[in-house]
Amino acid sequence: MTPEAALLRVIHCLDRAQASGFKAKAFTRALDVVRNTPPEEIEARVAADSLQELDGIGSSTAGVIADAVTGRESAYLRAIEADSVVDITLEGQVYRDALRGDCHLHSTWSDGGAPVEAMAATAMAIGHEYMVQTDHSARLTIAHGLNEERLSEQLDQIAEVNQAITDAGHDFRILSGMEVDILVDGSLDLSDDMLERLDVVVASVHSKLRMDKAQMTDRMLLAVSSPHVDILGHCTGRMIGKRPPSDFDADYVFAACAKFNTAVEINCRPERLDPPRELIDLAIEYGCWFSIDSDAHATGQLEWQPLGCDRAAERGVPIDRIINTLPVDDLLAWTRQSADA
Repeated sequence: MTPEAALLRVIHCLDRAQASGFKAKAFTRALDVVRNTPPEEIEARVAADSLQELDGIGSSTAGVIADAVTGRESAYLRAIEADSVVDITLEGQVYRDALRGDCHLHSTWSDGGAPVEAMAATAMAIGHEYMVQTDHSARLTIAHGLNEERLSEQLDQIAEVNQAITDAGHDFRILSGMEVDILVDGSLDLSDDMLERLDVVVASVHSKLRMDKAQMTDRMLLAVSSPHVDILGHCTGRMIGKRPPSDFDADYVFAACAKFNTAVEINCRPERLDPPRELIDLAIEYGCWFSIDSDAHATGQLEWQPLGCDRAAERGVPIDRIINTLPVDDLLAWTRQSADA
């Protein structure tokens, strides 16, 4: 394993474990140093035990680099690999085994920490057949959301990466998508023309989360009834222990989701786990479709789907109502049906 590969793997595991930002930043900084330093200099510094003289290399990162250069097994990497594994129940594993892809994830195009190519490589490595690239729309400026010009550029890049994946002999596809903001009036933060170009659209509320219940309900109803929306993202907007769920009439919203074939997302981020259990139960009662999504902002977070699978198993979500258990062509056919609903 090269120093670059070793550092990337540590960063992956730190993200998977939700480790402190300080640790991840330290290893990311070390990765930048390694990438911008000639390999022969790195090797010479390992031999001379002078790696830490490089700005951005500390004792932990130096140890991982030195182990890679000398061909030793890294105790640090071995430990973080073991400690960061995402547990799953036997019942949840049945759901995880059924999943073929991930319909909600982010890249460096918006507020993610890894480029599209790295997210795709990881998705392939964990056994996915596809992923949907869903960076934020322009309204979410804090997340460097994409305007229409940047989205067009991203669609071109996705096509290029897909071609490279095919040329390399892999049977994997990146589907185009976006996590589109649901604006205060229920409209979507992207033109109809651009929405029509996307394979999968996740619509989410990110602003005015404490608005009046009736207004929030109307806002969400307008969004989920749109022929362009395929998935309602993290419906309550809660952050466990930090932000309470939004107040809306879930009966109306889930009834609309069922009527218009808009899937209810089971968001796997540990700080979200959204919807809460009682709302998953209600969505099941209304016959909704579901999507179990990582909402990953880094490669390691793509491995968070077990958290949502456990929640789905616990509440008895019908596996045949989960859209990302579908093969890619069937998923695309489902989104077309959703548009016609």
